[in-house]
Amino acid sequence: MNAVAQLSAGISALIFIAVFPFEAFFIHRPEVQRFLGIEPHGIRNVHLWSFCIGARNVLVGVGTLVGLWMVSFGDESIGVTVVATTCIYMLLASLIMGLADALGYWLPRGGSVKGTVGSAVLPAVALIAISV
Repeated sequence: MNAVAQLSAGISALIFIAVFPFEAFFIHRPEVQRFLGIEPHGIRNVHLWSFCIGARNVLVGVGTLVGLWMVSFGDESIGVTVVATTCIYMLLASLIMGLADALGYWLPRGGSVKGTVGSAVLPAVALIAISV
């Protein structure tokens, strides 16, 4: 696995891990709501889902870091498979977030663009770099 793939996957993993506390524990704060691009209305009703999404994001981030560790110190082919799988998950989850916005499920509408692009680009770059 080349350096571009490793760097893109690693940064993406760290971003997914770093966002977890905001989604899981600090969603009620106005500055976090602005950062995540969500409306403050009904936060109590969605906190369960935001916690679960945050937990899934931290798990995929940790899985990616484990895969990168395997690439360097374990079985490289298994590590590449783990990293590719987690990057596919990150990319598809990001695209689904954009789809939810397009369907009108994200309030305010269009609020997911920053998050969708931000969470899709690096996994996509890593997957392209893995495939070449």
